[in-house]
Amino acid sequence: MLKDLAELVRAPAALTVPGDVLAGAVAAGNGRPKQLIGLAASSVCIYWAGMALNDWADRAVDAVERPERPIPSGRVSPRLALGLASGLTVVGLGLAAVAGGRAALRTTSLLAATAWTYDLGAKNTPAGPVFMAAARSLDVLVGAGDRRRKAWAPALAVGAHILGVTAMSRGEVHGSTPLPARGALAATSAITAGTVAGSGVATAALTGLFVQAVGPAQLSAAQDPSGPRLRQAVGAGIHGLVPLQAAWCARGGAPKLGAALVAALPLARALARKISPT
Repeated sequence: MLKDLAELVRAPAALTVPGDVLAGAVAAGNGRPKQLIGLAASSVCIYWAGMALNDWADRAVDAVERPERPIPSGRVSPRLALGLASGLTVVGLGLAAVAGGRAALRTTSLLAATAWTYDLGAKNTPAGPVFMAAARSLDVLVGAGDRRRKAWAPALAVGAHILGVTAMSRGEVHGSTPLPARGALAATSAITAGTVAGSGVATAALTGLFVQAVGPAQLSAAQDPSGPRLRQAVGAGIHGLVPLQAAWCARGGAPKLGAALVAALPLARALARKISPT
């Protein structure tokens, strides 16, 4: 059962979440370890809640397109999935309130509302990728506390990246046109330019790792936008968040923290071979 639940919430993919909070915290000058641990845990809970809710909302479609997933395969009941999504959301909000006070609770509440809106209504509309991008941008702002204005740059970088990844994800099953992958490539170029502008060697090196992590898969998907190529590009995009977060940590004056984030990337990739992040 635990393995089934881990698959439901895409448990290993949560390794890409704490870096959002850390990038926002570094940009805003929030360096209290206990607070950051609590906020990172809160964001992981909201992420897992969103994944469980996603599969609950998609259970009818998955029964046709992805019958191997936990709900359509009968390994997890729809009721349990919805209850888990609700419970994780409540826990995430509670952790945010305890760790970061009213400022963190407000931002996390908006994050949770955005995630639920995406899963329950916006996902299959043209606004779907925008809602998902907004959720990850808000996740960065969670780490900034009441200094959100100082963290808009990393929030926009992360959001722009996820916008491209989410647009590609719509073709994971049946394929798509080259346009989503080309858009993701364009976003990667713009993000790279904005991240390295006026930065130091550490930031440039970590940004290079970001390009290396996502660029080849995006280029391949642009040339052949089949379902398997797009799934590969989406998976690369999810893991590519880590070096992007690391680059913004370095840009904010915490290159050692950025290096520590990147050190977790091989673990995330290894676990993804056991439980798919998409």
